[in-house]
Amino acid sequence: MHDIITLPGLGGSGDTHWQTLWERTDARFTRFRPASWDQPDLDDWEQALERAVARCAKPPVLVAHSLACLLVAHWAARFPSAIAGAVLVAVPDPDGGNFPAEAMAFKPVPERPLRFPALIIASTNDPYGAIEVTRRRAQDWQSGLIVPGALGHINATSGLGDWPQGRALLDAFRAGLPR
Repeated sequence: MHDIITLPGLGGSGDTHWQTLWERTDARFTRFRPASWDQPDLDDWEQALERAVARCAKPPVLVAHSLACLLVAHWAARFPSAIAGAVLVAVPDPDGGNFPAEAMAFKPVPERPLRFPALIIASTNDPYGAIEVTRRRAQDWQSGLIVPGALGHINATSGLGDWPQGRALLDAFRAGLPR
């Protein structure tokens, strides 16, 4: 099976975030490591992702949350490294009113289709990304889209725990990838 690289968003994913909980229970999950979770530098984040991909024996699956979803689109446009696919959770809208000023380097977001299979998982009440914007992003990126309901920003404050529904969606996505 493929290695899995988790890509937290701004601030990293804390102890109660589903990404952290998944990493604790499955050795196939590794976290990419940029220089700063709180002052994101796009080039640094891209280089950190490239290093994480290069360490994998075969093309990995990326599991990105929030700002890291935009990172994946930027990285894919800049680096040719192979990945098996990407699950992009809670894609933020950099033109939305709640987008953090410290992440403005991630604008503009590449609109070209992603060069690998991708699945966006979105909430109907995400304060960082209106569902209409996320639907357009899924079309631009030629990504699948699943909307499991009103889950906020699909993070620790959403009260999802280890988010079994998300893990089932990841497992189903991985099962459909070429071996």
